[in-house]
Amino acid sequence: MKFKLLLPVLICFVGMFACKQKTTSSKNTGSAIVPVHLKKAICCESNIPKRFASLTITKTVSLNEIEAEGNAHVGMVWIKPGTFMMGGDNKQAAPDEYPKHRVSVNGFWMDATEMTNAQFAKFVMATGYITTAERKPDWNELKKQLPPGTPKPDDSVLVAASLVFDPPNHEVPLNDYSQWWTWKKGANWRHPQGPGSGIKGKENYPVVHISWYDAVAYCKWARKRLPTEAEWEWAARGGLQNKIYPWGDEPVDVGKIKANTWQGHFPDHNTLRDKFYGLAPVATFAPNAYGLYDMAGNAWEWCADYYHTDYYQTIAKGAVNPKGPANSYDPDEPYAKKRVIRGGSFLCNDSYCSGYRVARRMKSTEDSGMEHVGFRCIQDN
Repeated sequence: MKFKLLLPVLICFVGMFACKQKTTSSKNTGSAIVPVHLKKAICCESNIPKRFASLTITKTVSLNEIEAEGNAHVGMVWIKPGTFMMGGDNKQAAPDEYPKHRVSVNGFWMDATEMTNAQFAKFVMATGYITTAERKPDWNELKKQLPPGTPKPDDSVLVAASLVFDPPNHEVPLNDYSQWWTWKKGANWRHPQGPGSGIKGKENYPVVHISWYDAVAYCKWARKRLPTEAEWEWAARGGLQNKIYPWGDEPVDVGKIKANTWQGHFPDHNTLRDKFYGLAPVATFAPNAYGLYDMAGNAWEWCADYYHTDYYQTIAKGAVNPKGPANSYDPDEPYAKKRVIRGGSFLCNDSYCSGYRVARRMKSTEDSGMEHVGFRCIQDN
């Protein structure tokens, strides 16, 4: 028996319950101007599933014990300092992308590609690190994310597992992501589709099923860090001002193939115009003007910042090197602590999430790691 997104007990229960609620439960949005077309909640586009237990890193990696990889900016490109207008650029923009505001950031080094299986394997071999998806969830931590009184799920569900894309063979409502995600025992970075799958021959593919905790652990070992949301967007724009995508304003499915995304009808039919049904090797598609690959599509990328739905309103007058809000708040799931995810994935499509837009904000809990979630690092000069 497969547990389709943990059945209604956990993720689906919380996420779907939240989408049905009136937006009056969210915090006051203040006086920021939000276009009329954005006032309707976009539940099917405002979230991705989350793993369900808030776990902490159980193994502390000592930098004095381990020689970190890549201490000389190997595989990284220099992102110059600059100022840009951060936030929504077109009618697809969600309310949390407004107001558009002026942001300045210092220069930094950034991985040219998403973290690969080969790179992550070196880290695991050196440290013995065990990822979130490889550990049994802790119910005492899980329930902190859920509404009071949520019943404990059966022990058969509380196993080392992760969320795997499991497409239907027919059209389904796009406001119910349980229709295409399956909670699969044994799915993790080594086994992206679960037991029987592997990464042999895919050393140059993005590592996935990576939680925020996992990404931070790698960064500490490599003497790097996760980018802030502002740094990520500045880098993704590649020096272009007020453009929708890393390559400009041309729609993703017009002209030459620009990124690894979902072509066709989501989630039941992919035309494979980009020749990839799932992940693609990093650097398969053209980089942006800064030399960064896959800043749109392939795998979502963790940022350092907490997610707060009203954060842009607090810095509407502009900010220098913003680090994000002091705490997390998502009105859809007010008990969950979430971090920002950027860049979209191979599952993104204009009919669903348009995650390949440079301003697109996504979020999930710190323990979430799915078949399309990875990361890349940055390093200060």
